[in-house]
Order: sequence, then C-alpha cells, then structure tokens
Amino acid sequence: MSDEIEIWHNPRCSKSRQTLEILRKRGYEPKVVLYLDKPPSRERISEVLKMLDIPARKLMRTGEDEYRTQRLADVKDDDELIKAMFHTPKLIERPVVIHDGKAAIGRPPESVLKIL
Repeated sequence: MSDEIEIWHNPRCSKSRQTLEILRKRGYEPKVVLYLDKPPSRERISEVLKMLDIPARKLMRTGEDEYRTQRLADVKDDDELIKAMFHTPKLIERPVVIHDGKAAIGRPPESVLKIL
C-alpha cells in the first residue's frame, strides 16, 4: 500500500479538473497520470477495477464514438473490454483516483473523498 494519491486525469474534462482542485484544496498533491497520453497497462486497469469492485463496462465511457465503432456493446468478456480501454484510453471514465489500495471515480468529484 502507498500513501501516494494517483489521479487518472484529463485536463480537458471539467469533472477531472474539479476533482484535482478538490484534492489540492485539501492539501493533497496527487501523482497526475495523463492517461490519454500514457495509458495504464491492462494489468493496472484490472487492479483498479478490483479496487472499484465493478465490471469493466462500468469504467467505460459508453457514449464515445469509439465504443460504438468497436461494437463494444456486443462484447461480454471483461478481458476484451480491458484490452479496448488499454488500446483506446479515451474509453476510460474519468477521473479515477487511487489511494491506499482503494479507488473511486470522480463523478461527482466529491465522491473521491471517501477513499482518502
């Protein structure tokens, strides 16, 4: 376990910016992972899904064009969905905050405080 706080951040996303601001206002300086530029590994996505205790699809942005063009609604296998998120990180819901073996999706942004 680590004291470090990590945020999978997209600076163009208002929820992601708000979540980062909430963390910083509370005195935390998280490790910012620009996941669109450097996607988390498939293994890391799997770890975070376990921390979130959700199936892979719940971490996906199902409204994205890439979700439709890759026909991911038809995919039942979590490993295939994880592979799609790795290859197309835009499909990963944002932001995700990870701390001390726990994770939370910042929707709404305040929801990440429950893991700190």
